[in-house]
Amino acid sequence: MTEADAEAHVRGICFKTGPPGNVGVELEWLVRDRDHPAAAVIPDRLAAALATLGITDGDVYRGDALKTARNNARITIEPGGQLELSSAPAQNLAELIDATCADLTALRAAAGRAGLELCGYGLDPLRLPDLVLDRVLKLPRYQAMEQFFDRTGPWGRQMMRATASVQVCLDAGEEDGGAKGYQDRWRLLHAIGPVLVAAFANSPLRAGQPTGWRSSRQQVWWHMDPSRTRSPELDRDPRDAWTRYAMDAQVMCIRAEGTQDWVAPPGLTFRDWIRSGQPRPPSLADLDYHLTTLFPPIRPHGHLELRMIDAQPGDGWIVTAAVVTALAEDPIAASAAELAVEPVKNRWVAAARLGPADPAIARASRACFDAAREALPRLGVPEFIQNLVGDFTERYVQRNRCPADDQLEGITPS
Repeated sequence: MTEADAEAHVRGICFKTGPPGNVGVELEWLVRDRDHPAAAVIPDRLAAALATLGITDGDVYRGDALKTARNNARITIEPGGQLELSSAPAQNLAELIDATCADLTALRAAAGRAGLELCGYGLDPLRLPDLVLDRVLKLPRYQAMEQFFDRTGPWGRQMMRATASVQVCLDAGEEDGGAKGYQDRWRLLHAIGPVLVAAFANSPLRAGQPTGWRSSRQQVWWHMDPSRTRSPELDRDPRDAWTRYAMDAQVMCIRAEGTQDWVAPPGLTFRDWIRSGQPRPPSLADLDYHLTTLFPPIRPHGHLELRMIDAQPGDGWIVTAAVVTALAEDPIAASAAELAVEPVKNRWVAAARLGPADPAIARASRACFDAAREALPRLGVPEFIQNLVGDFTERYVQRNRCPADDQLEGITPS
């Protein structure tokens, strides 16, 4: 494989264009003991819970996605024992929410039978990963990932073992330009990213104490390898920008049959690997694998995967999916949001630290949520979803609050 081969491959798969419409979610949940929330969860209990869904003990920790019986969703166990429920693509928001709620009901019931509960926090507020949370997945990929991130501090272990998110997935958009073209859609979703971080911030605690960040999950990501966690250049063509980003990101894993040691040499980018051919020449499969180890706020997987939003309590993920979908799919809402976020579109750190307490971010949030609420009826979204978005807007957005503020109430810093 030459450098040109690799670049052509990335360019060819990153944006699968066409009329947008599909929507999906990937919901990560922290798992904890219902009666002893600060205790570590024994992996055998997690396996026992999933066994009631027809997932065998041997399946649980092999790292594969496991299909549920009902709606073609997938269940994945994350390195720290978090559970991720990934929906199948849905043709509209109502279909997505109906199917995902049914799967979540089954998953919550399975956890409950084992004395466990699924918790929607961006960062575990009680359990420290180094002291309590072991890495459940012992696969070579995660051993290499942990060693890679350990080179720059404790942040990688926290991400792997103690964070959870709501990821909203949307079609890339049309090939031609315009409001639904993939170029404008890519830039719009990045521009509203700080507002989404702030409005849905839900991780202000670590070990029971305030961190000074409304989204400590974003604090964790901000301190990790920027070659794979920051946004690509947004003033370039999206395909060119993502191709350069992928080629110049450091290699995390080099797969090696018959060994558990997949750690890549420090500082080796994929471009370097192709040029040097060491420790062995990379293949197309290696490139595809490398792409799965890149974690920017929005990842082009053919579709667009928004990764910057904290996990939400209860069914708060519905509001997240509805707001993102409305702003992306409705041209009037998209135009209003683009104008509103112009002053704050690059303020990722302020959004994570302060949330809606930042006045400029608060103004942009109110405008974006107003635009989303007005768009939902135009998109034919059922009234109960509109009401959930309205309730969230009144409880949080209009009061310059976010879910993190609920956690902070009554906490006295030590």
